[in-house]
Amino acid sequence: MINRSVVIVRPKQPYIDWADLLDDSDVLPSADGDHTVYLVPEYDDDVEAMEILSRTYDTIFDAELEGWHTDESAWPSNRTFAMFREWFIVEFHSVVEDLCDYEVVDNSAA
Repeated sequence: MINRSVVIVRPKQPYIDWADLLDDSDVLPSADGDHTVYLVPEYDDDVEAMEILSRTYDTIFDAELEGWHTDESAWPSNRTFAMFREWFIVEFHSVVEDLCDYEVVDNSAA
């Protein structure tokens, strides 16, 4: 077990509507699709989990927007924690088991 917890976000209708405005294809984000898993600090209860989310939501929000459209000028302005909660279903998972027998590599620094 590693000293991290997990946050998964799934799009709600406001995010899907925003994505639809930017894309004329019939492909839209889905709550049922494959989603990025975000590692966050461990937490002991729901209150602490929400405190962690309130400190990290902006990074997650930006990553989710960039995952659909890289032009930041098309992103909604004044993104708040309340807006994040309106745009995404949030799942917390407090136990992360690393079943690999090799070192974790951070490819984002490359």
